Amino acid sequence: MYGGIIAPPLIVGTAAGLSAQHIGLLIAAALFVGGLATILQTVGVKYIGAKLPLVQGVSFAGVATMVAIVTTGGGLSAVYGAVIIASLIGLFLAPYFPRIIHFFPPVVPGCVIRIIRFSLLPVVFRWMMDGNKNAPEPGSVENIGLALGIVLCLNLTKNASIHR
Repeated sequence: MYGGIIAPPLIVGTAAGLSAQHIGLLIAAALFVGGLATILQTVGVKYIGAKLPLVQGVSFAGVATMVAIVTTGGGLSAVYGAVIIASLIGLFLAPYFPRIIHFFPPVVPGCVIRIIRFSLLPVVFRWMMDGNKNAPEPGSVENIGLALGIVLCLNLTKNASIHR
């Protein structure tokens, strides 16, 4: 959960060309809002929250869109505005989801998750290659080895949990 909250601000902040201090501020904001949303989900208020201990975090679903907005000249203010509008729309549509969820077989969310993973591949490859194409030795053995080790561990743990 912690890595999932930190990665989107890192990706979007790096694409926006922010300094390390400003990226740290984005990460702190994501952690704060994730904690606040977790408390709201756990305690619950009228019509909001499941009243269950569900940890809330940042979604990777919008990362590719946010990076596209930032890199095509919209800037972070356009990303903030888009996130606020999308959040309000999601808040107002949320009560209707239980009524329509049975129309979506399990293959639909699976395809959406795969598309999100594929849209993040350019970021993964850029980070594997040190994130700097002007570096004297882009793509160090350590970075590529670390990335492949993580992929291997994730696949092993996923397969182990499937066979239980």
